[in-house]
Amino acid sequence: MSTSEHGGTTAHGKEHANGKTVLRELSPLHRELRRAIPDVYQGFGELHRAAFAEGALDPRTKELIALAIGVVEGCDGCIASHAQAAVRAGASRQEAAEAIGVTFLMKGGPATIYGPRAYDAFCEFADALDAGDAKA
Repeated sequence: MSTSEHGGTTAHGKEHANGKTVLRELSPLHRELRRAIPDVYQGFGELHRAAFAEGALDPRTKELIALAIGVVEGCDGCIASHAQAAVRAGASRQEAAEAIGVTFLMKGGPATIYGPRAYDAFCEFADALDAGDAKA
């Protein structure tokens, strides 16, 4: 098993630091901006809750869609956030891989860069959940 500079070793011996590191770096930035524009953040939070509510599509599927959009947009913060949420919603590694695979068709070469990042982040959170980490 190998260990990354952030101490993240998975059960598969792969190094993972993308997802948790990205979220940890963005958190204080979000807090600072949220203090400046609380109403905007509140409105975005309400939109988020409505978009991911149970409906004809379950939250797991919606999170996989959001993960794929994060890949297409090249947004590491989106990838990390929705990889974590997809794991929490019960998505499997294969479901994540296939959702990411669709991005290759729709976005081409750039998706082959952000797609592996997204899969790595997803596996990081899945491994943490498998290990019993409540913060997964």
